[in-house]
Amino acid sequence: MILTSKNNPLIKETATLKDKKGRKTHGLFLVEGKKMFSECLTSGLEIERVFLAESYLEELPSLSLETVRVSDDVFRFLSDEKTPQGVLCRVRIPMREMVAPTGKCLLLDGVSDPGNVGTILRTANAAGYREVYLTETCADPYSPKSVRASMSGLFFTKLYFGTREEILSVLDGTPIVVADMDGENVFSFQAPEKFALVIGNEANGVSEETLKKANYTVKIPMRETQESLNAGVSAGILMYMLNRKEFE
Repeated sequence: MILTSKNNPLIKETATLKDKKGRKTHGLFLVEGKKMFSECLTSGLEIERVFLAESYLEELPSLSLETVRVSDDVFRFLSDEKTPQGVLCRVRIPMREMVAPTGKCLLLDGVSDPGNVGTILRTANAAGYREVYLTETCADPYSPKSVRASMSGLFFTKLYFGTREEILSVLDGTPIVVADMDGENVFSFQAPEKFALVIGNEANGVSEETLKKANYTVKIPMRETQESLNAGVSAGILMYMLNRKEFE
């Protein structure tokens, strides 16, 4: 059977997952595209259901998943892509109790752009930062834009959400490294074996509350003609520089 109506209850419910309220209500988020679907399957996250466009004729990597066929028009309604690939799935949002990090980790202190959040998660996975703590003022990492920007990094990092106070409490005893323009040059800084790297809000930087807890501050040197870097770019440089021994 092929679903052809946008008013079908399942279709309407799935469409709400493009919004934060819908994701919170149902505990699900959307993953779209052949490559992202395959990597999500590899990660072990729970894929609750798969939607295939009527014109999608390829075989799925797993035939045991519950699959729903929809018309191409309905698929475009569900999709957040400009050029839909014909495969989209609903994935269960992992529920984790906040715990102290086991190694190098990130604290996103109010990063508000979903594209930046996704980009940071992509680099975190690549650079070996397996645990990421997000304050309540951060953009939702499960939004379609963030999921897309993470390029599967979201699937392979552990995310923890809480107030700034709750996160700093859990990080008590873990050296905190803050990105700050008045800090030490990151190219000469020797990071401790275990630490939490803090990336602040794009416009306002790291909060005063977090800055007071910092054990170290580091900066990326720049020419005088450039005042700042994009948060995602800065985070990527810092993550690799602070963890460079792992790649030497």
